[in-house]
Amino acid sequence: MGRRSDITLGRLIMQFMVPETGFVRLREVLTVIPVGKSCWWEGVKSGRYPKPVKLSARCTAWKAEDIRNLIKELSEQVPKGE
Repeated sequence: MGRRSDITLGRLIMQFMVPETGFVRLREVLTVIPVGKSCWWEGVKSGRYPKPVKLSARCTAWKAEDIRNLIKELSEQVPKGE
């Protein structure tokens, strides 16, 4: 896929997969950000990915707005080969 297709795909994913507001659990995040759990948590620790919110002792989620912003940022990055 070319850059334009990637941007369009990113917008479609945001529109249909990630709510505008609220919280998104890790399972849903990983359906739109194609990385594994350990890679995701390493990215959170390093600051590449947004910090989570603890909803309860055993419930972690991310702000939907933060995930939408991350998708937008990732779709705007230009690959090194282009």
